[in-house]
Amino acid sequence: MPDEQRVPKPASTQGYAEQAEALIPQYEAIPFVKRHEAELHLLPTAPSRILDIGAGTGVDAAWFAEQAHSVLAVEPTAEFLTAAMRLHPSPLIEWLDDTLPGLERVLSRGQRFDVVMLSAVWMHLDETERSAGMPKLASLLAPGGLILLSLRHGPIPAGRRMFEVSGEETIELARQHGLEVVLNTLTGSLQPGNLAADVTWTRLAFRRGG
Repeated sequence: MPDEQRVPKPASTQGYAEQAEALIPQYEAIPFVKRHEAELHLLPTAPSRILDIGAGTGVDAAWFAEQAHSVLAVEPTAEFLTAAMRLHPSPLIEWLDDTLPGLERVLSRGQRFDVVMLSAVWMHLDETERSAGMPKLASLLAPGGLILLSLRHGPIPAGRRMFEVSGEETIELARQHGLEVVLNTLTGSLQPGNLAADVTWTRLAFRRGG
């Protein structure tokens, strides 16, 4: 593991360790450009600093590294983190065991990032955790930096901890911390099981002023 001592497993990751064997190939099957088609036009083209929170199997971190960006990939589920390091080795990716809403290890580094990504993460946090997490996300952005955030809507998979979080609530919370919404769109799911269950996604992007 990338850390000698792991952080305590948060409630937000409930069910993922137990289901990791089945989920890893599902996550790897969908390419970055397909999963994030709605946000592609917002991403920096010059080499930038990326923070991928809830990096999962590392498929997003790997894409950023392929574009010559440097990535800090944060994942609290050991099974995903181990798979990510095996599947996507890159000198441009640093792996870290940490979690929202605290992000203590990330914050202790004193770094600022051009892009902070939370793909399928935010709806695992309860209202108190979301309120605590948003100002920390804002503090991690470089001037002009971008937060990319997706929210899942639909039936909650068995064994998972998930909340119905609206785009409107998230936009207002971000606004309170100096973040301006620059993308707000609803898309369908790409995974066959989610598609059959009518799962949809709100895809949001926020910009911090310079």
